[in-house]
Amino acid sequence: MYKINSLKEKYYKSIFTLYSMKKRGQIWVETVIYTLIAFALIGLVLAFAKPKIEELRDESILEQSIEMMEDLDLTITEVIQAGAGNKRVIEVAIRKGDLRLDGNLDQFLFEFEGKYIYSEPGVDIQQGNLIVRTKEVGKLGFINITRDYSDYNITYHGKDNLKIISKAAAPYNLVISNSGKDSNDKTVIDIELK
Repeated sequence: MYKINSLKEKYYKSIFTLYSMKKRGQIWVETVIYTLIAFALIGLVLAFAKPKIEELRDESILEQSIEMMEDLDLTITEVIQAGAGNKRVIEVAIRKGDLRLDGNLDQFLFEFEGKYIYSEPGVDIQQGNLIVRTKEVGKLGFINITRDYSDYNITYHGKDNLKIISKAAAPYNLVISNSGKDSNDKTVIDIELK
C-alpha cells in the first residue's frame, strides 16, 4: 500500500511539474506575442506618421530658405543703394538644398528637393522679388526659388562664374560688395565666400 501511495504521489508530482512547466512556457509565449503585437502597432504608427513628419520638416526648411533668400536680396539692395565701395557680410544657413550664385545669368537660385509641395506644380509664384516654382516628380517636390538681377552684373570673386553652395552644419558668411559700374554701365555686385 505504501508503494502504491508513493507511486501515486510521484505521478501527481510529475503531472504538477509538467503543468507548472507548461504554465511557465505559456507565459513566455504570451509575452513574445504581446511584444510582437506592440512592435507591429509601433510600426503602423510610424508608417503613417513618418511621411507627415518629414513633410512638416521640409515645409519648415523651405520657409526658412525663402526667408534666407529675402534677407540676401535685402542685403544686395542695401549694398546697391549705398553706392560703390559698400560692403556687407550676411550669414547664410543652408540646411537642405543648394544655393547657386550664377554670374553668367546674373541670378541667385535656391534648389530644394523634399516631400513638401509648396505650390501648384509648373506654376510660377511671385513672392516679393522672388519667383518660386514647384515641379512634382512622384511623391517628391523639386522647388526652385529664383531672384533675377539682370539689371546688375553679379560676379563671384570678380568673375562671371557659377558658384554652388551646398548644405552645411555651420552657416556660411557671404561678403557682398558694390564694385561700381562695368563697361555696360551695370552695377557690379561681387560675392565672396568667407
